[in-house]
Amino acid sequence: MKRVVIAQIVLFAASLLVPLPRACAAGDMRAGPSSNVPDTATTTNGDVGELRNLIAAGKIVELRKTSNGSYGASLSYYPEQMTYYVVLFQQNNIWRVFKTQNDGRAETVYSDFAKTSTTLADAEIKRIKLEAEKAYADKQISAQQERANRLQADLDIARAQQGQVTSYQAEQQNAIRELRTEQAAAQAQLRALQIRVQELQKQSDGDLPAPLK
Repeated sequence: MKRVVIAQIVLFAASLLVPLPRACAAGDMRAGPSSNVPDTATTTNGDVGELRNLIAAGKIVELRKTSNGSYGASLSYYPEQMTYYVVLFQQNNIWRVFKTQNDGRAETVYSDFAKTSTTLADAEIKRIKLEAEKAYADKQISAQQERANRLQADLDIARAQQGQVTSYQAEQQNAIRELRTEQAAAQAQLRALQIRVQELQKQSDGDLPAPLK
């Protein structure tokens, strides 16, 4: 019986000598998930759920915040427990939570999370810029196409009008030539009639006495 008790005491003492995890050293309470992909299945009983409850209760003071695209990092403080919460988030959804009472450790982790958010946002920011550049280019293309269409329409109208003007001018020149020909014929006919009238007048006056001087 005594040997059993002694063996249990030895096992219990050995368990106390097991080193604490690195995340719990130097006042660290608990670290969030280490995965580089947001964990949407985080239990509400973990640090994420605890922080959400504290935020909802208005007990958290936000000390720092960094935003990069839809990613960001924040450093918050829970005065009642003198505890820091370092958060990495994406689209305002909490991704990772690091909880500690060591202010130096909190600042270091916050700086690391902020750098992580910058790296993660690079592709997103490039996409946003490229989308904006493409949209601007499309807008410029549309504006230039509209201007080209207007200029082409004006040119088509000008060409059509020029054709009408040319045709009208040709008609006017033909009319002028015809009128000149008709006028010349009329003048010749008029002179012939005048001569005939004079001859007829002489014939008519031939048997009359000459006028007195």
